[in-house]
Amino acid sequence: MADSIFVKLTAYSHGAGCGCKIAPQVLDQILQLNVTAPDNQKLLVGNHQKDDAAAYDLGNGTALISTTDFFMPIVDDAFAFGKIAGANAISDVYAMGGKPVLAIAILGWPVDKIPASVAQQVIEGARAICKEAGIPLAGGHSIDSPEPIFGLAVNGLIAIEHLKKNSTAQKGDVLLLTKPLGIGLLSTAQKRNLLTEPDLQLMIRQLTQLNKAGEDLGAFTVVHAMTDVTGFGLLGHLVEMCEGSNLSAELYYSKVPVLSKAKEYIAMKTIPGGTKRNWDSYGHKIHFSNQINQDEAAIILPDPQTNGGLLIAVAAEGLSDVQQLLQSHHLYAEVIGTITDKKEDVVTVLE
Repeated sequence: MADSIFVKLTAYSHGAGCGCKIAPQVLDQILQLNVTAPDNQKLLVGNHQKDDAAAYDLGNGTALISTTDFFMPIVDDAFAFGKIAGANAISDVYAMGGKPVLAIAILGWPVDKIPASVAQQVIEGARAICKEAGIPLAGGHSIDSPEPIFGLAVNGLIAIEHLKKNSTAQKGDVLLLTKPLGIGLLSTAQKRNLLTEPDLQLMIRQLTQLNKAGEDLGAFTVVHAMTDVTGFGLLGHLVEMCEGSNLSAELYYSKVPVLSKAKEYIAMKTIPGGTKRNWDSYGHKIHFSNQINQDEAAIILPDPQTNGGLLIAVAAEGLSDVQQLLQSHHLYAEVIGTITDKKEDVVTVLE
């Protein structure tokens, strides 16, 4: 990689990573259709569902998975930003059990503020993560924009019988989350120049870790539903899973993985704006038991993640096999909750 001047990329963005996402209740309003969309029998997953990607029946027992994701810088290092944005976009294919096959880039760059050589580093980072995923970065599109923006459009393939959705959980399923929460807290600390170098490196390692286990999980019939945790936080994506499945969930707060230093940054008040937007959107659907620290939980559980872990609803009888697979990928594999009958509260958070 060619040498280039260092630019503090996060200084040029008003948000960071998936914390830039529009709040869930606002997105619902945007996506409301005032006209009836024409039916397409080959569209297996589309706007009528709150899933990670679209899925289209290719007519040969295989579905095309198509997704896009992009955001403003979550780190200052341009190469790392490209890797992170790429891994985050590719994750949507993994979250549906698919195999990614092709990516194209989406780049918005303030050419009058940041040198083109820095954008080149971003693209190189994306090429590196695509190579790790075994896919080509085959092209893309760029514009001159007020803030730096980068992401990918990604296509994947999957046998239709293996396609995973976020709306097909079943009563009695146990819940797994493969990566710890707290990325939003750490990334906000970085924007405020409070993040230590060791914590920065920890954050980058998690942000660039591909969710490759999702491709293997596609073949597991005991995996009833799957999604990845991103900008809406764990609670937001769990609410979507429950409401889509017409069920509720119990979440065991003490079992939810959290980055080791996250609570220290809560004390420094490095709380992303996206956390409040998330909580304002769905907090009324959540019930906390009296045994937990509700103020802390209401910061950690809605914390917006970027390239977060896979949230998996697994039949109890298949738990051991799924846990073994996750452990082989060096992922967190403890049960964090259970899917229950539908209740007035969508998610109940227990100790």
